[in-house]
Amino acid sequence: MPSDKERFFELHSYAVIGNTRTKKFPVITYRNLRRMGKKVYPIDLGGRTEIEGDRAYCNVAELPEPVEGAIVEVKRPETLAAVKAVAAAGIKDVWLHQMSDTPEAVAFCREQGANVRYGSCAVMYTNKRLSYHTVHQKLARLLGKY
Repeated sequence: MPSDKERFFELHSYAVIGNTRTKKFPVITYRNLRRMGKKVYPIDLGGRTEIEGDRAYCNVAELPEPVEGAIVEVKRPETLAAVKAVAAAGIKDVWLHQMSDTPEAVAFCREQGANVRYGSCAVMYTNKRLSYHTVHQKLARLLGKY
């Protein structure tokens, strides 16, 4: 039976949220979701209008259609504002990438009735190629934290 974190990647559409003003955009997550055949929209709070040759949006409200899940990978001081925008868009499945999660953002998501995942790297679940992410995946499975 898949874990709650694994079930997150059974959704069909996602927003991947980054901020290139303060951190590199999470292109590995973005690429892997696309390789999995998912509909994925890049959102760059830093204002870039293109990611990996695809149109990027400046905020969740600009998306051309609703999405089922959001992956937030921004610096911690920006996370709460990002999840507030996600909640305003009605997205109920949220992944706060490790090092992006904060107690306030997790609590806000829960208050909004969102299913929030946090504390681990999304790439560990989306990467099908041999890399250090697959080593992390094997370790997490061994420790029962996958």
